[in-house]
Amino acid sequence: MQEVSHSTEGRGGNMSNIKSVGGQAVIEGVMMRGSKGVATAVRVPDGSIVVDFQDTLPLTKKYKILGVPIIRGFVSLVDSMIVGIKTLNYSASFFEDEEDKAEATGFDKWFSNTFKDNSTNVIMGISLLVSAVFSILLFFIFPTIVANFFNKAFSANKVVLNIIEGILRVVIFIGYIFFIGKLEDIQRVFQYHGAEHKTIFCYENNMELTPENAATFGRLHPRCGTNFMFLVMIVSIILFSLTPWTSLLQRILYRVILLPVISGITYELIKWMGRSDSKFSKVLSYPGLMLQKITTSEPDLQQLEVAIKALKVAEGIVDPVVIEEVVEEPAALEVLADDVVIDYK
Repeated sequence: MQEVSHSTEGRGGNMSNIKSVGGQAVIEGVMMRGSKGVATAVRVPDGSIVVDFQDTLPLTKKYKILGVPIIRGFVSLVDSMIVGIKTLNYSASFFEDEEDKAEATGFDKWFSNTFKDNSTNVIMGISLLVSAVFSILLFFIFPTIVANFFNKAFSANKVVLNIIEGILRVVIFIGYIFFIGKLEDIQRVFQYHGAEHKTIFCYENNMELTPENAATFGRLHPRCGTNFMFLVMIVSIILFSLTPWTSLLQRILYRVILLPVISGITYELIKWMGRSDSKFSKVLSYPGLMLQKITTSEPDLQQLEVAIKALKVAEGIVDPVVIEEVVEEPAALEVLADDVVIDYK
């Protein structure tokens, strides 16, 4: 089997044996999305691992039209954001202060009474909207406004202006990642991010899924969301350079309108890079891999254990007897070996 060059942190993955599995780090845990569904494993305060399993399919697999190239990229991005917020909220629920739960404000009570069983979905929708607006403002509209001052001061042509804007966008993105990486809680999340990558590499190389085996692999993965975000910045420079404009408002509108196209093109690039071992794919993935040195940290064996539990459930690599018991009693909590609890929904 052909392998990509190894990183300095350990072995890379086998690009000829890509598995249809991806994931995300959450609070004290990992979410994995595999062939059987979405599994979120969390190391709860008592030291045990709780795994929540959702038997759901990506939107691109539910509806064929949404699986068309380019379209599937934007749909997958939105779908991933929704799943990501859900799993983050789930993991956070284990670490809420009991006093905070008891001291519900008047607004909390009004919100719960108004939306009742839909409260969680409404909060998730608001969180998704706020996240999207914040990202668009910070990484797209703000650099466009700042770059416009260069246009007024130096009468820069459109190509130069787009390059300046692209550089500003990349600098803001790297600065943002570097800043949040200094927060203590985020450093733990970055360790679980590394555990997610190592576990997927171990799985792709058909090695037994143990913390010790996963630890031998590198933590920099070519299909990571960090690579995706960085490539979005690069693709946007090229695409925005092709758009005509006569005012700042026009430029801002183009940035917003073209975001689905940019994310779609970037998604196809990421998929190709994950399969390819060519020099060109390595050049494209290199900046994103280097950024992962910031967004991932070396996990310990306990964190790798959590990531492995999530992957095994997402891919159906669990004791068939246990699965059968859970299917027969969907509302029950089944306790597995190694203090793992699976909440099957």
